Amino acid sequence: MITQGQDPYVTRGLQGLEKSDPSVRLRAALAVGTHPDPRFVDKLVERCGVEPEFSVRDMLTWALTRHPTALTVPKLLAELRSARAQARSQALHTLSKIGDPSTWPAITRALLTDADDEVARAAWRTAVGLVPEGEESALAAVLATQLGRGERETQLSLSRALIALGEVMLPTLDAAMKGPGLRARQHAIATERLLRDPDAGFAFAIEEAKRVVALGPTAQER
Repeated sequence: MITQGQDPYVTRGLQGLEKSDPSVRLRAALAVGTHPDPRFVDKLVERCGVEPEFSVRDMLTWALTRHPTALTVPKLLAELRSARAQARSQALHTLSKIGDPSTWPAITRALLTDADDEVARAAWRTAVGLVPEGEESALAAVLATQLGRGERETQLSLSRALIALGEVMLPTLDAAMKGPGLRARQHAIATERLLRDPDAGFAFAIEEAKRVVALGPTAQER
């Protein structure tokens, strides 16, 4: 068996992924994905958890998708338990790109409600892509607990995830629109408006939702 030390290509690839220049790391990730080798998988997963540049992280994810799922998926699932938020979020993002249905059970409520917004957003996107038929309502119920969370970008991500589930999420959304929490109610109304009129834009939907909540139930029924 060829070892790392006996293979200059593998050695260069592994070293390139750790260079201080992000353009060098980007090229290294591209090369590793273009010519995949099982010996790169551990380093690719490790770099996903610490890489500061978005473009490089995206290339690392692409490189991982070029390797056999039998090698990548178990390591990515292990990263979901990492104490490092970036490791969790990037593992979720990569799993969403791989799209292996068997990974659905790993998208837990803890991840869907993770305290870190980037982790939660990645979990929402991954969940709606992997959810098995018949599980959509249960997923919508968990997602609805996050209505009103965070700033506009986070709220838009959640709205898109709920909308992606289709009409099955409407009863859950309707209940949230009548709930006691002001921010959650506004967010639910905005999501419903966005579902009805995708071209309106989320900013407009949120402002309209605030107006509806301020005017009370009569306006909400219009």
